[in-house]
Amino acid sequence: MERFQCDAVVIGAGVVGLAVARQLALAGHDVVILEKNTHLGMETSARNSEVIHAGIYYPQGSLKATFCARGKALLYDFCGSHGVPHKRIGKLIVGHAGQEAQLAAIAKAATDNDVNDLQPLDRAQVAALEPAITADSGLFSPSTGIIDSHQYMLALLGDLTLVRDTRVRSIAREGDGWRLDVTSDDEDIVLETRLLVNAAGLWAQDVAARIAGLENVPVLHMAKGNYAGLSVKSPFKHLVYPVPEPGGLGVHVTLDMGGRARFGPDVEWLDGNDPATIDYTVSPGVTAKFAPLIARWWPGIREDMLTPDYAGVRPKLSAKGEANADFRIDGPAAHGLPGLVNLFGIESPGLTSSLAIAEHVEGLLRD
Repeated sequence: MERFQCDAVVIGAGVVGLAVARQLALAGHDVVILEKNTHLGMETSARNSEVIHAGIYYPQGSLKATFCARGKALLYDFCGSHGVPHKRIGKLIVGHAGQEAQLAAIAKAATDNDVNDLQPLDRAQVAALEPAITADSGLFSPSTGIIDSHQYMLALLGDLTLVRDTRVRSIAREGDGWRLDVTSDDEDIVLETRLLVNAAGLWAQDVAARIAGLENVPVLHMAKGNYAGLSVKSPFKHLVYPVPEPGGLGVHVTLDMGGRARFGPDVEWLDGNDPATIDYTVSPGVTAKFAPLIARWWPGIREDMLTPDYAGVRPKLSAKGEANADFRIDGPAAHGLPGLVNLFGIESPGLTSSLAIAEHVEGLLRD
């Protein structure tokens, strides 16, 4: 059995794992990224709305609020300096009579999180920005944007070493570092490393269960989000969101870099906590479900204008009916194992927060 040595191993080649690996490399470490799939970012990172979030909704002082604000600034700078396609197109959060208190709470949360560019809108101002929209009031976030997430991941990868089709069988302390027994291309390999980061997304708990001596691994809950595409030319210039719903931000419209509109995601809680059982097929009836929800703020929608598109799954730490949990990033101070960081529950705004999360992880390992 061959043995290889490196300074740092990152498990998971989604946006967060790649950002962490890049940050560790910038800090002078020799980094290897392990990915179980045939390509990078095939799960959560490739199945989201590709939105650069402003940091509006999250509880003050939470990791989501802190990392989203910092990550947004870092991400816009990174995209500009690395040629990653992106647009700062802004988004509307629209409300109707009886939702004034919810919009006010969103505005206060934004202010609490030092997002100070949110603009209140009345009916006429909403219509001026998006003539197809019908709403009694709203909020406009000029710093919200969109990004080509695949090009972002390729830019993060750069010249780093990515080993694909690799399964981690076991992880244990050995000497002053970590021993990983892995299978790659049907060959059994031992990897020795001083630093180890578990950024496996939906599979983070599965990886954590293979780490000898690690306790207090949180339970994974999975919430599927279905998307529908718009089959006619989009009338929208901005992202448009309703007020949030439990478990998500409500069925909203996002635009890709070519201006194509897609609606979603909804929140469909899955039974069990094994990501191997996920069926990414768009759930039946999604167009019939979405059309009346969209019609609340876009009366021009018809069900026959929607087509099933794609689906993703959120790795959540809270169950259905519970308040949304924060990110959980456990370093040596949390679990007592040197040189190890586990990342759990990295859902939205994980993409926006990725570079800030990477800074934090590198700091935990440095300290």
